Amino acid sequence: MKRYIYILMISLALVSCEDDLNLSPISQAGSIGFYNNFDDFQQAVNGIYAAFGVSSNIDYPSLYVVLNECRSDNIYSPGQSGVRDWNAINNFENSIATLGTINHVWNRSFNAIMRANTVLDRLAEKGDVLSAAQRTQFEAEARFLRAFLYFDLVKWFGPLPKIETFLTPTEALEVERSSVSEIYDLIISDLTFAADQLPDSYSAGSVGRATSHIAKGVLARVYITRSGPQLHPDGPCLNSGEYAQAISLLDEIINSNSFSMVDDYASIFAYDNENNPEIVWAFSFITGGVGAGGYFPTEYYDEGWARVNLPFAGGNPGDGSKKVSDELIDSYEDGDLRIEPTIQFEYVSDQGDTLLGRFYDKFMDLAKAGGDRFDWSIDYPVLRYTDVMMLKAECLLQTGGDQNFVDQVVNAVRSRAGLDPISGVTLDQLLEERRREFAGENLRWDDLVRTGRVVDVMNAWRAVEEADQMDPKIQQITSDYIIYPIPSNQLDIKAGLYSQNQGYN
Repeated sequence: MKRYIYILMISLALVSCEDDLNLSPISQAGSIGFYNNFDDFQQAVNGIYAAFGVSSNIDYPSLYVVLNECRSDNIYSPGQSGVRDWNAINNFENSIATLGTINHVWNRSFNAIMRANTVLDRLAEKGDVLSAAQRTQFEAEARFLRAFLYFDLVKWFGPLPKIETFLTPTEALEVERSSVSEIYDLIISDLTFAADQLPDSYSAGSVGRATSHIAKGVLARVYITRSGPQLHPDGPCLNSGEYAQAISLLDEIINSNSFSMVDDYASIFAYDNENNPEIVWAFSFITGGVGAGGYFPTEYYDEGWARVNLPFAGGNPGDGSKKVSDELIDSYEDGDLRIEPTIQFEYVSDQGDTLLGRFYDKFMDLAKAGGDRFDWSIDYPVLRYTDVMMLKAECLLQTGGDQNFVDQVVNAVRSRAGLDPISGVTLDQLLEERRREFAGENLRWDDLVRTGRVVDVMNAWRAVEEADQMDPKIQQITSDYIIYPIPSNQLDIKAGLYSQNQGYN
C-alpha cells in the first residue's frame, strides 16, 4: 500500500537541504544523461514528493506544527527561557526573521518548487520519450506540487518570487517578489490543470500521489482563502468573494462518492486503518529504520513523557513544551469523545511523580513506535472528507446558503463525538467545532486568518492564557502577524532584492 511513498522517502534520504538561498534542485536529476525514459521522469517527480519527508531533522508536517498550530490559540507555549523557535512564534515576537524554522521552510519549499520546474522544463524539451498520457500525468503532478507549495508559502510570507522555470542561484537573485494576486494566478492555473488532468484514484501501490480530488480540494481552499477579508495588505486574503467556485469544487468531491465520514473518530488516526474513507490526501510514512518514517508526532509530546514511555529520546523539553491551551480544553463539552484520543493530560515521570501533560497524542501509538524519534509510521492527514464537508458549510454561511446543510454537517460531526445536535449553526459555532475536530491537525490558524477573526480571537485568547502570569510573554497581536517575516539571510544575500514584511525587524 505504501510502496510509492517509501520510494519517495528513500529519495529524500539521498539529498540534503541547503541553509543558504539555492533555488536549484537539490538532486542532480537535471544532469546530462538523465530524463531519457519513463523511469528517469518518474524518479524526478518522486524527488518533488520527497520534499515532504524528513530532512535536516524535520519533516514537512512538523513545519505545520510550528508555523500554524503554535501560532494559534490551540497551543500555549511561551517558554521559560524562550529559546525554542516555537516559543518565539507563539509569543508573536517581531524579531523572528533569524529563526531557523523561518529560513528552513523558505529554502525547503523553493528547492522543491525548483525540482518541479526542472521536471516541467525537461518535459517540454524531452517529453517525446514518453507517451502523451505519461507526459500529461507528470506535468499535472509537477504543477500540482508546485501550486501546493506556493499556496503554503503565500499564506506564510505574502508576496514571493514567482519562478516557473529552472534558474541558477545567480539568476534567482534577479527575481523580485510578485504580488499575492500574481502568485495566486500561478497557483490557480496549476491546480486547474491538475484537477482536469489527474486521475481520480490509483492502484494501492501508488497511494499518496496527487489525484483530481486532491487538486480540487486544495483549489477550493485557495478560493476560500482568497475570499476572506483583507486585514493585511500583503496577506493571503483578497476579499475576492469566490465562495461559489469553492462550493462547485467541493461538490465534485462530495458527489464522487469516493469518501465518507467514518463512524469512530479515533480510528481515523489508527496505524492499522490508514487510507480509510475519511482520507482524501495524506503524507505517508513507514517505519523500519530506513529513513522513510515521520517525525511530526515527536513535535507534540513532552520529553519527560518520552523518557518513560519510549525506547528513544525526543520530545519537547520542559522549558518549551507545546501545551494545549486552557481555552481549547475548556471548549470541549462534557462527554466529547474526541478528547481522549487527542490530548494526553498527565503522565508519571521517571521519578514516579504525576505530571501534567496536556499535549497532543492523536498520532501516537506506543506499540507502533519505530526505532527512533524520526521513525513514526503514521500518515499525516492533509485533507479529510470531514474538512471538505465543513468547508462547504463555511462557504454556505458566508453566502447565506442552505442552513439545513450546515446544520446537518455540524451535527454529523457532533454525533460522532457523542454530542447532542444543535440548530441554526453560525459561522462562529462552525469554527469552534472545527477547532475541536481538527485539533492537532494544524488547521486552526488558517481558519482564523481566512475568516478575518484572527486578531480579535488571538488577543482575547492571549488575555485568558496570561491572566495569571507574573511574567507574560505573548505580545499584542496585530494584523502584521498574519504573515511571517522574510528570512533575514534572504535580505542579506542581495541588498534591495526583497524588503522586509511590515511589523518585523
